[in-house]
Amino acid sequence: MARIKGAINARKKHKKVLKLAKGFVGARSKQYRTAKQSVMRALAASFVGRKQTKREYRALWITRINAAARQNGISYSRMMSGLKSAGIDINRKMLADIAINDIGAFSQLAERAKQAR
Repeated sequence: MARIKGAINARKKHKKVLKLAKGFVGARSKQYRTAKQSVMRALAASFVGRKQTKREYRALWITRINAAARQNGISYSRMMSGLKSAGIDINRKMLADIAINDIGAFSQLAERAKQAR
């Protein structure tokens, strides 16, 4: 039985990692061992970054809704509670968009929330 060497599989594995490390500076894109460490770290950071982006957008929407709600004489928490009591089911992304682009509609929503409380 012939001996099978691992060169082909090792080459494929190395090429895959070095391709992911393209654009990294110096040895990080040339040497397999350093590139592998950098790629693993970068992939972990990108995973975390995707979660952080979602958090940051939600915080931004809440800030915008709060600012617009306070202009209508109601706090953010009272507005959200009032909307829920009134049976108005609208997510924060759409509410923030309405707060910026359609001030009249947001004012109506704020009044409905005040009445529902």
